Formats: sequence, C-alpha cells, structure tokens
Amino acid sequence: MTEWNERIENEAARLAQEFTGIASRETVLLFMKQALDHFETAPVQTYVPLFAHRAARERLQALAQARGAIAKDVPEILYVCVHNAGRSQMAAVLTDWLGRGRVHVRSAGSAPSHEINPTVREAMAEIGLSLEQEFPKPLSDELVEAADVVITMGCGDACTIFPGKRYLDWELTDPAGQPIEVVRTVRDDIRARVEGLLAELGVLERSAGRE
Repeated sequence: MTEWNERIENEAARLAQEFTGIASRETVLLFMKQALDHFETAPVQTYVPLFAHRAARERLQALAQARGAIAKDVPEILYVCVHNAGRSQMAAVLTDWLGRGRVHVRSAGSAPSHEINPTVREAMAEIGLSLEQEFPKPLSDELVEAADVVITMGCGDACTIFPGKRYLDWELTDPAGQPIEVVRTVRDDIRARVEGLLAELGVLERSAGRE
C-alpha cells in the first residue's frame, strides 16, 4: 500500500479541512489508514483509495452528528450484520429507496468481507436496485452513536450500547452460499421489515413502494 501513501495523505488533508473543528488531521489520517488496512487484501485493488476515503468520510460525518456539530434532519438508521456483504447491504439500499430522502441510512459489518455477495447483487438487480457503488465497511462506535435506530442481523453483541438508541434484532437467513431462490426470499423478507420500520417512523405508508 506504500504507493498510495501520498494520495492518502492528500485525501486526509482535504477531509481534515472539510471537518475542521470536528476532527484533527491526525484523527482523519487514522480513519483513512484503518479503512485502508481493511481493504488491503481486497481482490480488486483499483478502487481501494476511493473506498478508504468514503469509509473515513462516513465515520467523520457520524462523529460530527454524534457531537451535534452536524444536525440530523431525518432519522438515522444503521444496519449491522457480520460481513456487511448481504443482509445489511440489502436493507440499506431498500431503506434508501423506499425512504425517498426522508431517512438517512448506513450499514456496516462486525467482521466485514471485502466484496458484496454476487448473488445478493443479482437479487437486488432483479427489482431494479444496484449495489455497484456499495462495499463492505467495518463497524465503528461513531456509526452506532450517530444512529437513532440500530438494527442487527446475526452479529450478536458486536454493537456498543449507547443510551437513547433504539436497538432491534432481525432474525434473517444469511444469504452467504445460498441459491438465488433463497436470496430472493431473504430480500423480500427484508423489504417487508423495512416497510414496517419506515411506517413506524412515520415516513412511509405500509403499502408504499409496491408498484
């Protein structure tokens, strides 16, 4: 990864400027390097610097929200599963789509993989939703602290417990290694749960999105 050191330093400097007063350049650089370490063994290296930047920026935004430096205009939802390669990714994309800007959503993994399950990508593409811009990300305390609702999916006690947060656990079949027929069922189960959650939050009628 040494060939990317200069680029990472430059990205960190830009992020430090964007989040002036919220995080020091040293903190930004730490977040960048931690993300880079996660992607070090990714099978495709081309987009690693971009993914590291996006992962670090998401943590910094969450840190700013947790500290009250950035206002939360809509409910913040965090989905967590083990690998952030299937269930939590589907839930996040479905929530973003069905929420239509009335919620903000993040996802993460307690032991994230390096790529999204291709069968999950296929199942989501069948309903017109793409995961091409998504990637597995590590769970961090900042993401949990910034969330209003934290939904876990088979990751046990991985999430730090913060007062005032709503925690839900959704028992869902892990799509890893499953045929497309099973993944479709998981996808549809997640969609029904997401619709119910958004209805509870007052941002979606239960029948919405079923064109």
